[in-house]
Amino acid sequence: MNTTPTSAVPRVLSIAGTDPTGGAGHAADLKSIAAMGGYGLSVVTAVVAQNTQGVISVHTPPVDVLRAQLEAVSDDVELDAVKVGMLGFVDVIETVGLWLAAGHAPVVVIDPVMVATAGGRLLQPEAEEALRGLLPYADLITPNLPELAVLAQRPVATTWEEALDQGRTVADAFDTRVLVKGGHLSGDTTPDALVVPGTAEPVAEFGGARVVTRNTHGTGCSLSSAVATVVARTGDWAGGIGTARAWLRGALRTADTLHVGHGNGPVHHMHHVQDLVTDPAFLASACAEDDAAGPRFTDGLWNDAAEIRERIGALDFVRGLGDGTLERDAFEWYLDQDMQYLEYYSKALALLAASAPDEDTREHFASAAASMVTAESALHRTRLAGRAPQPPSEVTLSYTDFLMARTGQESFAVGAAAILPCYWLYAHVGAELTARAHEVGWEGHPYADWLATYDDPGFHAATETVRRAVDRAAARADQATRTAMRRAFLRACHLELAFFAQTAEGTGSASQVA
Repeated sequence: MNTTPTSAVPRVLSIAGTDPTGGAGHAADLKSIAAMGGYGLSVVTAVVAQNTQGVISVHTPPVDVLRAQLEAVSDDVELDAVKVGMLGFVDVIETVGLWLAAGHAPVVVIDPVMVATAGGRLLQPEAEEALRGLLPYADLITPNLPELAVLAQRPVATTWEEALDQGRTVADAFDTRVLVKGGHLSGDTTPDALVVPGTAEPVAEFGGARVVTRNTHGTGCSLSSAVATVVARTGDWAGGIGTARAWLRGALRTADTLHVGHGNGPVHHMHHVQDLVTDPAFLASACAEDDAAGPRFTDGLWNDAAEIRERIGALDFVRGLGDGTLERDAFEWYLDQDMQYLEYYSKALALLAASAPDEDTREHFASAAASMVTAESALHRTRLAGRAPQPPSEVTLSYTDFLMARTGQESFAVGAAAILPCYWLYAHVGAELTARAHEVGWEGHPYADWLATYDDPGFHAATETVRRAVDRAAARADQATRTAMRRAFLRACHLELAFFAQTAEGTGSASQVA
């Protein structure tokens, strides 16, 4: 089950059927891949005559045509991920299986198209059995609840506990990750969870209020291909699902604006770029290279913090982290403090989500808050296993108090500016230290896992998302608020410097380096 990131712009192959209305199948896959920053390729398994009201007819090309498509792509393109969707028949499934067995891509996500949303079985029994033989090639499978029930050989789950139990059964049976999706359950929320073989509890859970819309055509296709793309960039399954899920929820919220068809319409795959053409303030802040637009507000903040960045880079702790000479006890003491910090940082992100001015920004910070509790903290827990917890330092207390006050008591604009160094400085330090680590030798580097966390493309993309949020807030703020934003940003940078500077219990204070 692969977890290795491969490319900043991943080449992702969709193996799926067609949809003339563009909402599902390979059309939805290609849009989702592009939306997540990948380059999409496509192999067609079936030509489907359908629209938003239903399927009219299906034509399956000869398998030698399918085989030729697969070989044409893999002979020429080094693939970073594959998403498998509609297959339909035994010979198609077996052809794709033989191709997957050759190991043409390091990340494989299979959306087992077996049961229609309305409940009808889409595969003949022999095709269902053939599909079961395909699933061990997957790094992740993404069944809906009826499909999960078929794979678990049980009735369709009616509670979240039943769904999780079926997810564990399927993960163990096929030795692969399973994304358990609760969208078919009744209720006002739509839980999802990542389940892995041999583990009783999900490694990550995601929640959120149900998005009320009938335009949900292609959500399964879109989510699975988005996850494949993000994971190909980052190697982080929990984080990749969180990112793809947050984007899809935005696509569902804006689906009603598309007006495609008279039935269950598609989701709005490109909802997140609407601001580029509809919001002049965003356009002005996002186009810093345009002389007419002028510099971004955050460019000024970054320039103001240049001296602090230099001081961070000169710290013995940071230099030792990059070249691998840092003492293990010093690093683990730092991680212990960071673990305590993350508890409050996640709360600060949740407060920002609550005060965010738009749904996409709210979804970003809410997803980030959840991932702090699951994915990011997991690395700390693994590193600190068996080590007695230390009391919080003065710096840790000062930093957490500062973040809670800025995000809980002041405007979103000020709170977002205070949070930005938590992203930007770590991305900056992670990139510089990763380069240094590769110079001295990445293989066997004692802190490679930590460095990779903060230098992966997903974290850099999240940093840019927060920068845009701060730029947009500044564009709408008065001068007094912008001054407060600058003050909050620089204070957070000083606290980051102090946090890096503490390499043993009680060695740093917030006043020493501020």
